[in-house]
Amino acid sequence: MTIFPAIDIKDGKCVRLMRGDYSTAHTVAESFMDTALSFKNAGAKWVHMVDLDGAKDAGQPNRDIFISVAKNSGLKVELGGGIRSLDTVEMYLSEGISRVILGSAAVKDPELVKNAVKEFGDRIAVGIDAKDGFVAVEGWLEQSNVRFTELAKAMSDVGVKYIIYTDISRDGMLSGVNLDELRQINECCGADITASGGVRSIEDIKACRSLGLYGVICGKSLYQGTLDLSEAIAEAEKGI
Repeated sequence: MTIFPAIDIKDGKCVRLMRGDYSTAHTVAESFMDTALSFKNAGAKWVHMVDLDGAKDAGQPNRDIFISVAKNSGLKVELGGGIRSLDTVEMYLSEGISRVILGSAAVKDPELVKNAVKEFGDRIAVGIDAKDGFVAVEGWLEQSNVRFTELAKAMSDVGVKYIIYTDISRDGMLSGVNLDELRQINECCGADITASGGVRSIEDIKACRSLGLYGVICGKSLYQGTLDLSEAIAEAEKGI
């Protein structure tokens, strides 16, 4: 299992939100590069990055930050937030981003996902973010009437290999992962599932590994010290 330490960027700064609420944004680190390098030093191979400004406004205002991390940190970068065209996907992948995450597009423009997968294969992931089991889009500001399992199956059917599942109600709350919904999504489709939202301690890492998940994203737990990254990576790699 892969551990993805997370860096969320808003207005050029490393921040965390609670339950996706932009009004709760607070700075958690002064330097995105120092943060990425600390993850590398702890043994991480990947970093999960999100452009919060892009997620809300469908632009790429922080693109230079992500490209800099991809080129200078020694980490593979998985990037989401505001990526809603094939041109943007191609731009990021050509600039050194290892994997691009399509979120709102999976609901609003499934044809884009199909075309992206056809062209770039497993360098495309889909982010499914849900509240009460229903998918939210546009930086979590809008809720759809699509069930998370329904979307996961549809994305898997068009060839998406990686799906990141976030329970919005738990994101940034250190309340533990939603094991029931993670089990459901892992069993309903053929894609590799990464858990996101609510990770608090090493027990969450153990639980996700026991479900046979592909990965776990860790954000607030690392910044607040409730989870040690080196320990999480060691636990995730057991049995490999």
